[in-house]
Amino acid sequence: MTQHDREPRGNEPTRPFSPDPTASPQASVSLRDPAELAEALPYLLGFYPDDSLVVVALHGERGRFGGRLRIGIPDAESSWAAFAPQIADCLDTSSQARGARPDGALIFLCQEPGEGRTGREVMERLRPLVQELRRACGHLEMPVYEALCLSEGRYYSYVCPDPLCCPPEGLPLAEASTSAMAVAAAYAGVPMHGSLREMEKRLLPLGPPFAEEQTRVLDEVSAELIPRMLTAEGRQRVRTETLSLLGRLMERFQQRSPTAATQTSQDAHDDGLLSHDEAASAILGLQDRDTRDRAAEWMEGVEVTPALRLWRALARRCAGPYTGHAAALLTLAGWVAWSGGDIPTARVALGLALRADPDYLFAQLLHHACNEGLDPKEVRRCLRGEPGARPSGEGVEQQGEVEGETTL
Repeated sequence: MTQHDREPRGNEPTRPFSPDPTASPQASVSLRDPAELAEALPYLLGFYPDDSLVVVALHGERGRFGGRLRIGIPDAESSWAAFAPQIADCLDTSSQARGARPDGALIFLCQEPGEGRTGREVMERLRPLVQELRRACGHLEMPVYEALCLSEGRYYSYVCPDPLCCPPEGLPLAEASTSAMAVAAAYAGVPMHGSLREMEKRLLPLGPPFAEEQTRVLDEVSAELIPRMLTAEGRQRVRTETLSLLGRLMERFQQRSPTAATQTSQDAHDDGLLSHDEAASAILGLQDRDTRDRAAEWMEGVEVTPALRLWRALARRCAGPYTGHAAALLTLAGWVAWSGGDIPTARVALGLALRADPDYLFAQLLHHACNEGLDPKEVRRCLRGEPGARPSGEGVEQQGEVEGETTL
């Protein structure tokens, strides 16, 4: 029930749930009211989108889910009038690029109240933004069938006129594990990653006091490596050393998997597998594009999990003035996650890579390709370039050069 026309429940629109068209098996779920739509949101994205605006395209009479956009909610209310038409146009354009323009849209606003505020106050503050979005979507003949605010464990409808269905004080969200979407997601094998904030934390630099020591070592290693990388012979030697180091680290991460139950404990385990010197040498060496492209070939089968853990751990070491260096590590994390089928993690990692360096071309290309639903196999072919060009702990100098760097 998204139009609130009070149709009998059996005649209400069906929202088929198949977020990954390559997944097998797929499940189809009928979402009939605002509560079910609110509960479905994390499963549409693969995580709960903290501090986000999410707009979902609807297609056909039965309201099939199509493309979706997620973006941070602008703080400046004065920008909302100009912001809303851009979002509506982006949803329309991207949907048409995939084959069909939307017949309607859903809007979700997710934001927690600040200290001393309430979820209802958040909902009211964002109401003008919703009005601008509804107006912009309507101008493009994409009526907004439902607009929900999710805050403080409750959901509020901006569309439903029935206080019995959607009271002004909102309604509590159901336990995630009990919803129809949770069952369908489990059946379809769709992973859930917690909240966006939790996913980002796994990729962001570690704080003090750990960061201070890592920064000091990065300064020392940088002073030694950068002069060597100014000549062609020196770059080749540093490249060889870096790939040899990465080969040893990959072997270490493959052999020593974390056994802890929580993600925080797992990441702490992986942080303990790296010395400050190793992390600094790897981070600085991977700023070389050729080295990065060789390392990017760890992307399939049993390599995916340890490679993702390694790139995450190295990204967390990009502390202090070296935060911009994380773009290479975050891009590698996004690439291996995408190649391994974990699209939510890939999008988050690539988004953070572009936040660290908006001009990082490899991240730009992968982010666009991932969002457009392209097959990562095409990128694999570019990266492989020549047969046998793979990083390893031994004999790197004898391996052929990868041609992928000329494209990516």
